[in-house]
Amino acid sequence: MVSLSAPVSRDRNASRITLYPFTRIDDEAARRWLADQWEITSREKLIGRLDGLARTGYRARAHRLLGVSPLAWDAALYVDITRRGFGCGMISEAEAWTALKNIVPTVAGTYVSWHEYADHYVLGRKIWRDGLRGSPEVDLPAPQAVAEAHLRALLDPANRSSPWNLAPWDAIHRPDHAR
Repeated sequence: MVSLSAPVSRDRNASRITLYPFTRIDDEAARRWLADQWEITSREKLIGRLDGLARTGYRARAHRLLGVSPLAWDAALYVDITRRGFGCGMISEAEAWTALKNIVPTVAGTYVSWHEYADHYVLGRKIWRDGLRGSPEVDLPAPQAVAEAHLRALLDPANRSSPWNLAPWDAIHRPDHAR
């Protein structure tokens, strides 16, 4: 489930295989990122943002523009925000797993492979980036080519550290369980 957010962060300190979003404990980085990137400064704002991504997210705009609803972009953001919310203590571990379990059935029912998920992620990200261009003050995120190269690395069968190679797509039908 956590691997759904693998495309979001290219940072070498990001964990792509654990619920905790970083390879080292850094709760303040999660709190800062949520505040800076999403204006999430409270549990209520976190829950509201997750609810918005789960219900319509950015895919509503994509559907209006292209007639396609790329759930993968919203799902990746949803999982990333959930993990960072857990990382800074805005939600508990149990609440984070519940949030992830709420979105996974929709994702699993929409896509049949990591490749298809990646294609829709790229489409959703492109629609999102194009929407940012209307605002001159906005500092655009990494170029689309950088995101696409990151996805190719995640999909590369020779990349033995890719979470998408460590957890084949059909594993999504068997969500992670607490031990």
